[in-house]
Amino acid sequence: MTTIQNNVTIEKSVQEVYAFLKDLNNHEQLMPENIYNWSSTADEARFTIQNMAKLALKVDERIEDQEIKLVPFEKAPFDVTLKWTLSTVSANVTVATFTIEADLNMMMKMIASGPLQKLADFQVNKLKEILG
Repeated sequence: MTTIQNNVTIEKSVQEVYAFLKDLNNHEQLMPENIYNWSSTADEARFTIQNMAKLALKVDERIEDQEIKLVPFEKAPFDVTLKWTLSTVSANVTVATFTIEADLNMMMKMIASGPLQKLADFQVNKLKEILG
């Protein structure tokens, strides 16, 4: 299993950050330009990653003010889990950690690791920009 991760400190309460992340409709704002054909509900999102794959993700688990875990609900090119984990630093400071766990063979790891790391980096920075 390949684990790709990044985190960011946001000057908002854990409740405010969780409220934004728990609704997958908001996740379109966190996506880079190479994501298109976005459609979503509060619990599911479908999109295409340019030159890579189509993904359909659903919320697998929500732990109030702590974690949101997304998994594919249609066939994906590889097994993947996306997880946002929130931790409180103080009343108005939250650390948001975005983790992508992907079951990649060596070939896929060489191809996909860079883009997946860029996605993780982009999403945490965008979250800070939107909520910061």
